Amino acid sequence: MGGVPTRGLKPHRITSLGIARTFQNIRLWNNMSVLDNIRLARHYWLGYSLWDALWRTKRYARAEAGVDRSSWEMLELMELKPYASEFPKNLPYGLQRRVELARALTIKPRLLLLDEPAAGLNSADVDGLIRVVDWIYREFDLSVWMIEHQMKVVMALCERITVLNFGMVIAQGSPGQIQGNPEVIKAYLGNDVVCDVAC
Repeated sequence: MGGVPTRGLKPHRITSLGIARTFQNIRLWNNMSVLDNIRLARHYWLGYSLWDALWRTKRYARAEAGVDRSSWEMLELMELKPYASEFPKNLPYGLQRRVELARALTIKPRLLLLDEPAAGLNSADVDGLIRVVDWIYREFDLSVWMIEHQMKVVMALCERITVLNFGMVIAQGSPGQIQGNPEVIKAYLGNDVVCDVAC
């Protein structure tokens, strides 16, 4: 990111470069409230010392007040405010995905990596995910890279697509170019299938 290689870097260092991610299998702190999941993601930005925390200094109080304010703002933006005190494990899967996205956005990334964000979602949740990710892209002025197998999501959200088959690039281009690519159809649908993928 910004010319800095990320291979081998610790997560906090990658975060400091402006990179956030979500996971294929949701990784929330399930025994902490939704609000605390968001608050904890802000630890990188706190800016106070152990001494400040132990003695509850003005710097500590200002930083914590800022974390609270920005966390509530994120919950409001992501329409999660009614679930602030709920444990994520008690929420429907689609809302858990939204909490994970909110937590990633809390660090104010320049690049958001989404690892199969539609995995495990039902049809209605997939439609909601498409709306949320499209809104995030426009609202937060960041780049979004996504690995995804659901063509509905890919075609709705992606400007440029790279298709892999067993680790090899078999196609690159716009959704329109990928949609009718014979190599993609062959790899993902088989030789005997002719299919048009609707956007």
